[in-house]
Amino acid sequence: MMNKVTKSVLAAAAVATAFGGFAAPAFAQRDPAYAAARADGEIGEKMDGYLGIVGAETPALRKIVNDINIKRRAVYSDRAKANNATLEEYALTAGCQAILATKPGEKYQAPNGSWETRGAGAPQRDPRCP
Repeated sequence: MMNKVTKSVLAAAAVATAFGGFAAPAFAQRDPAYAAARADGEIGEKMDGYLGIVGAETPALRKIVNDINIKRRAVYSDRAKANNATLEEYALTAGCQAILATKPGEKYQAPNGSWETRGAGAPQRDPRCP
């Protein structure tokens, strides 16, 4: 059964997703290096709402991931406060939505922690996802 905080976070996630707030933030969409790394399967969406490096780490990939994750954390923190949720609750919900919004061929983290490539069907998501 969902508590009041979870319902608020889910409602906020639905609104944010409707406006493009989770999966591909505007600041990331403008970065060609991010787009290339995502398309090449070098980075992917994690269940915790942040990006992860899928294979071998390079300084360039680490910079891209760190930059975007810092920005995501700031957004999540603000939105969590506005919705009386914890940062972790909000980030998990964001991760659920970001994984759901991946496109075929993109990488995402499955509930068992493995990196998967999105196919034509729905991605595997954490059982706590809405």
